[in-house]
Amino acid sequence: MREAVARDAEVFVLNRGQSADRPLPAGVRELRADVRDAGSVRAAVDGLDFDSVVDFVAFAPEHVQADIDLFAGRTGQYVFISTASAYQKPPSRLPITESTPLRNPYWQYSRDKIACEDLLVAQYRESGFPATIVRPSHTYDATKTVLHGDWTSLARMRAGRPVIVHGDGTSLWTVTHNTDFARAFVPLLGHSRTLGEAFHITSDDVLTWDQIARALGAALGVEPTIVHVPSDAIAAADPEWGAGLLGDKAHSVTFDNSKLRSVVPGWHAVVPFEQGARQIADWYLAHPAWQVVDARADALMDKLAADFGVA
Repeated sequence: MREAVARDAEVFVLNRGQSADRPLPAGVRELRADVRDAGSVRAAVDGLDFDSVVDFVAFAPEHVQADIDLFAGRTGQYVFISTASAYQKPPSRLPITESTPLRNPYWQYSRDKIACEDLLVAQYRESGFPATIVRPSHTYDATKTVLHGDWTSLARMRAGRPVIVHGDGTSLWTVTHNTDFARAFVPLLGHSRTLGEAFHITSDDVLTWDQIARALGAALGVEPTIVHVPSDAIAAADPEWGAGLLGDKAHSVTFDNSKLRSVVPGWHAVVPFEQGARQIADWYLAHPAWQVVDARADALMDKLAADFGVA
């Protein structure tokens, strides 16, 4: 949003107006509606047409269909925010490109996003609905710690308690700072050569999960005690956490961003995770209200650490 405003775009944001923690940038026009209430959305956008409409909160085909019904003929581009976890898991080859098959038998979230993409592709082919699909990969900002449990894991580090890293900690992962995502994303808006196409936007900065944990520890001024736990064991203890591992994070992934650069020449990610980790630590330490420990996750981490830690 800030990147779009900086590029002199006229920006509208539709939300319920209930998030005081993230004030809108100056110049952004707020439209108040519940996105799941088609009538309230229709009333909020009455009389307006858009060059681009972006939906960050469509998670099921019925959400996308509601957008199609509302914005067909009223926008030059509809951008669906999908997910890189939609790509084949485990991947049969690396790096992942936009032509990598979409298949995820482990995570319902990803299967729902694939179904949304299927609907949009069909609509583009049948009626020319101007869809563009964007697949981010683990995009974060200062409020997202990357590790499971958010502040819970950071609090454990600060207290000298073990943190859980899945597998043996050596699988490769790609995290993308939100500002890097924004600098690639905004130029796609209104770009005629993106219609009917899919693009992933990811950093080229690839780390192991142990490196991610240690970067966060260093930002907090501690050396974390890491306990490695098999992803299958985590899934058995917590199916929700496990789905995100077996369906995504447990697999080494690297991405080829050539297609993105073909329409956004010269773009590359510039924020290494070590810098992002310092922003995360600074944010949480400066905002005590965000320092919330998830008691259930904390207890589960204690159990896993006891079961799999080295005595």
